[in-house]
Amino acid sequence: MTQKTMAVVGTGVIGNGWIARFIANGHKVFAFDPAPGTEEETREYLDKVWPTLIAHGINDQASLENLTFTKTLEAAVQHVDLIQENVPEREDVKKQVLAHIDAVAPASAIIASSTSGYKPSVLQKACEQHPERVIVAHPFNPVYLIPLVELAGGDHTERLILEKARGFYDELNMKPLVMSGEIDGHIGDRLMEAVWRESLHIVNDGVATTEEVDKAIVYGPGLRWALMGPFLTLHLAGGNQGMSHMLEQFGPALKLPWTRLVAPELTEELSQKVIEGTSAQSGESSVREMEHRRDSFLIKLMQLLEDEGFWPSERLVRNES
Repeated sequence: MTQKTMAVVGTGVIGNGWIARFIANGHKVFAFDPAPGTEEETREYLDKVWPTLIAHGINDQASLENLTFTKTLEAAVQHVDLIQENVPEREDVKKQVLAHIDAVAPASAIIASSTSGYKPSVLQKACEQHPERVIVAHPFNPVYLIPLVELAGGDHTERLILEKARGFYDELNMKPLVMSGEIDGHIGDRLMEAVWRESLHIVNDGVATTEEVDKAIVYGPGLRWALMGPFLTLHLAGGNQGMSHMLEQFGPALKLPWTRLVAPELTEELSQKVIEGTSAQSGESSVREMEHRRDSFLIKLMQLLEDEGFWPSERLVRNES
């Protein structure tokens, strides 16, 4: 692996997650965030997750000394291969920052937005110099462990840029998913939002508590989705004939009014149900303790998928064992 230099603009939870992944894989990082105290917060964050990263496996060139905070955005993006933007999810703010980056960054650098909602074509409109190198690279928290990154290009994107970006993220031990097109919310978030809306309706209607909803996912479909995702899971539900029989048998149920995809109004009563429910679920465990448990589980789960020679977004490899 050739050591690269990355810029991270915006060092919140997602930005710090990118910094951790970049450094753990042996790259150098220039970070910029105008908010006061951000460098101290980032270095404290890295100290906290570093033992987890070591347990997961880090590059021989990995070092916390490979992180440099700059006082200006210009200094952060001057000599880098990739710029990861992570500013707040507001269109005006993102466009302003991306336009600034586009104006001062080297033409060879890819500009990737971590946006969870905006289409790349929308973001490219703000960039007059090289809109073709502005893409979406949407990760999932915790960025330093979860391998998926959704890559999407816009109206001006050159396919070569997406392939170059795929190579970058692949070298970060990620699973880059180059989308066939672009859509608000991309893929993963849209699927999670659908489940989230239904969950809120179920709790709001008094059908189940937050704990019961979580159990329904964790002990049921969540176990299967970790390996196969919704399509292959239902393919198996069709028996020997697979998906064709599944659609024939269960297709009509799609017209039944089971789901309520329009989100419920987030009233004070519903908010309290969700807050009190999740508080009861977490008990006396702190968020940090729960994060540590989550990270430990994710490492074991990803190792299991690796041992099985199968990842959800890839074709199934015949297992002879």
